[in-house]
Amino acid sequence: MQRQKSILSFFQKPSPESNGSGAGNELGKWRVPAKQEKQNGVALNQAANDTVLDSSLEIRGTDTPPEKVPRPIFPAMSNGSEDGRGSSLFSSIMHKFVKVDDRKKATESNHSHGEQHPQKGDIVNSNGAVDQGCVLHIESDDDIPRPETPGTQPLVPHLKRSQEDSPKFDSSKRLKLLQDTTVLNKNHTEVTETISKFEWLDPARIRDANGRRSGDPLYDRKTLYIPPDALKKMSASQKQYWSVKSQYMDIVLFFKVGKFYELYELDAEIGHKELDWKMTFSGVGKCRQVGISESGIDDAIQKLVARGYKVGRVEQLETSDQAKARGANSVIQRKLVQVVTPSTATDGNIGPDAVHLLAIKEENCGLDNGSIVYGFAFVDCAALRIWVGSINDDVSSAALGALLMQVSPKEVIYESRGLSKEAQKALRKYSLTGPATAQTSPVQPITDFLDASEVRNLIHLKGYFKGSSNMWENLLEGVMHHDIALCALGGLISHLSRLMLDDVLRNGDVLPYQVYRGCLRIDGQTLVNLEIFSNNADGGPSGTLYKFLDNCVTSSDLERLLGRVKASVQSSASLVLPLLGKKILKQRVKVFGSLVKGLRIGLDLLMLLQNEGHIISSLSKVFKLPMLSGSNGLDQFLAQFEAAVDSDFPKYQNHDVTDSDAETLSILVELFIEKATEWFEVIYAINCIDVLRSFAVTASFSCGPMSRPVILPQSENITMGQETRGPILKVKGLWHPFALAENGGVPVPNDIILGEDSDDYHARTLLLTGPNMGGKSTLLRATCLAVILAQLGCYVPCEMCALSLVDIIFTRLGATDRIMTGESTFFIECTETASVLQNATQDSLVILDELGRGTSTFDGYAIAYAVFRHLIEKVNCRLLFATHYHPLTKEFASHPHVTLQHMACAFKSKSECYSRSDQELVFLYRLTSGACPESYGLQVAMMAGISEKVVEVASKAGLVMKNSLGDSFRTSEQRSKFSTLHEEWLKMLMAVSDTGDCNFDDTFDTLFCLWHELKSSYGSGN
Repeated sequence: MQRQKSILSFFQKPSPESNGSGAGNELGKWRVPAKQEKQNGVALNQAANDTVLDSSLEIRGTDTPPEKVPRPIFPAMSNGSEDGRGSSLFSSIMHKFVKVDDRKKATESNHSHGEQHPQKGDIVNSNGAVDQGCVLHIESDDDIPRPETPGTQPLVPHLKRSQEDSPKFDSSKRLKLLQDTTVLNKNHTEVTETISKFEWLDPARIRDANGRRSGDPLYDRKTLYIPPDALKKMSASQKQYWSVKSQYMDIVLFFKVGKFYELYELDAEIGHKELDWKMTFSGVGKCRQVGISESGIDDAIQKLVARGYKVGRVEQLETSDQAKARGANSVIQRKLVQVVTPSTATDGNIGPDAVHLLAIKEENCGLDNGSIVYGFAFVDCAALRIWVGSINDDVSSAALGALLMQVSPKEVIYESRGLSKEAQKALRKYSLTGPATAQTSPVQPITDFLDASEVRNLIHLKGYFKGSSNMWENLLEGVMHHDIALCALGGLISHLSRLMLDDVLRNGDVLPYQVYRGCLRIDGQTLVNLEIFSNNADGGPSGTLYKFLDNCVTSSDLERLLGRVKASVQSSASLVLPLLGKKILKQRVKVFGSLVKGLRIGLDLLMLLQNEGHIISSLSKVFKLPMLSGSNGLDQFLAQFEAAVDSDFPKYQNHDVTDSDAETLSILVELFIEKATEWFEVIYAINCIDVLRSFAVTASFSCGPMSRPVILPQSENITMGQETRGPILKVKGLWHPFALAENGGVPVPNDIILGEDSDDYHARTLLLTGPNMGGKSTLLRATCLAVILAQLGCYVPCEMCALSLVDIIFTRLGATDRIMTGESTFFIECTETASVLQNATQDSLVILDELGRGTSTFDGYAIAYAVFRHLIEKVNCRLLFATHYHPLTKEFASHPHVTLQHMACAFKSKSECYSRSDQELVFLYRLTSGACPESYGLQVAMMAGISEKVVEVASKAGLVMKNSLGDSFRTSEQRSKFSTLHEEWLKMLMAVSDTGDCNFDDTFDTLFCLWHELKSSYGSGN
């Protein structure tokens, strides 16, 4: 009988007399296993109902605080027993039998005590009963053992956690009994359902805050509509969660409950999938949930962010005691205080690689040529810097591609219906070229992308960019299409504000950005083709020009340390949060101490260089230094902060913070930031020196010869009666800087001469042939890299280099398709070639590799012929054209603007007997005069493993084709002595001779121009 009474007392509703004291009611004696509170509240549709949620996301309720209070594993004995001896063994472990899914017992209990329904102000406990008057405080303590639940399990691998799932107690007899009872009730605790209990979370029924379905073009996936009747049934603590979650559906939202952080419903699915946490039905309202303790939250957030998720934290603003002081039924106040995303993370972003968030705004110029303008703004949150600019582009999206490759954003924000198909293709295309795919975030144009005047008003109203060292409005005046750029900045501001990053907006520096600055333009496709920042194999940095040049030694990025220190000015609100505030303060102490110590090393270096007059005079062309020494110099100023750090934070790397540290650090930071402009100048100077040193190390420790380039003056226009030279590129002993030869040594060096120099005349165009795998593409890439290195200010991998400045580098390399963007191989060829034809100038360097091979032989040859002829006769740029269309070598053999060369090869016998399979093709990788007789495709096919029998059949088929096209081949042989340019000259002479009544002066002028063209085409002395 005693046993039945004890069980019944657990389910019995407490009497009103015992509501005020936990010690006097039965519920206080028999605690349920502490489960994290579940918040099932929802935000109301603003247009559909009158219930308004606090927009500040700080909700004050009148419900029971969900914070957990300590409870022992074995609760106190019943009052009915004498000194606890009269209770049975079952009563001492009875709490283990109360499971969250034990609906049957809960129902029986409810029937036996009268039917109960949740009312306003009630809390539904974990077994389904309603507590109307009792204030139930659930809290846990680290030093008190508790049942192993998904919320309390540490973040460890699944296998290890599985091995540790069994309860562990001192008594082996108790252990066996507890194990047996746990197994009996296991399927009551683990979640088997994968569908939410809330109908409004059903994917088929889900709507945004404005009631739109997912198929609606204006659907806002960041918000959620919850029916008003569902909201009315929620407790205040539930509303706390759902009022935030309904505005941040794209965020994985951790909700603080006592000493645990919990994920609910859709977020719980993510925690279960990504972190292998067990999912249960628990908490208020019995929704799906997973969780982690305070000690594991930082690691969990870091893992989710690393996998591309955006993660938010709803923190408790007070303790349970503070909540009770406001009233017995007061709920603990909570607020969204932090959102971390892959594009805005700062805690782990102290390193050489910047993390950027980019916003773009597209506007069609309305011209027939398809001209497009993009306004853009991007931010490095760790460095506290925002760049704003605009670019002109066309349907090829070449300039947009250059922007994406230069910025390499982690996330791109754009208007949901504001980007053309070409721009969206470019986003997909260039986001797949790096090691990690960039997130694309379409947003609502009305609320997120304001017009220019609204953005200006918003910045003034909020007081943004007051910490900028420059006047942001003055800087934007120098930006072309600054209204479009300002719209993009508005989109960035809206996004950062939503992510609780107002510190970045208040203290950030606004700077102008030019995509094509300086004299050398490289579009996005060329950056990809030449593997400047990422390779084409896995998108990583290995085998790239960036990796080849990167020998920098700066241990940590001082610029980002300074940005984080600057962001902490007047941002003490987060420091008052329990526990989180101490973590933030400890982190700020570490950042400030690291910045002060790092600047001391850099400052000493700069002061040493100042004593070397000839060095600092050269470096002054690159950067400007503030006053370093003297009474007003940075040296003495920094010494004061070094002393302060040594005195107040001697162990700044792992400082034990106290209550007074926040005020001390705040004073130091405000004084330090007074010279923020000077500190940025110092850091920029250090960065420049580090880069220049890296260039020197690259040249000194290279595996082959490196030469200082000679930059020639820009080419001049041809004037009558004077000998002038056009653009030139002359490189002797050129080798590819990061392509190794077969023996691991330096690749075979070659000479490239394009254009007339003082020694001799050379054509500006090289028509290159040779076998497959013979080194043509490597030579083309090496030529481009030599130009880039020379104009970058580096030594060039060669014996001698002289060149006229190149304005644009164009490349058409390789044969690839892009299935994800719906582009075939031939379409990509034509797109890249179109950009060359539209934008190349006489000062450009153009590289075309096997143009026309993506379509039929005849169409491909026709396109290659037409493009080649246009470039050499109309554009007259420096051109390297590699092809397997050998008739081209006959067509242009005698053309004065073309030089024929090929990559040499030879045959080597494997044995004394001769056969086709016995002849091994050997690549010499040496550039040789003249055209290659053939491409040796059959020999390469055998090297690749195609059987000799198949190759023999192919050889016979090739002979048949040559015989059938014999007349065409003979015609092309005749063309080798008479080029297309000769045709034009002949037509001009015939036109002059056929004119009967022409003016003599006009005829003489025509003949004189023809004579001058002949002379300039063949050069002096030819």
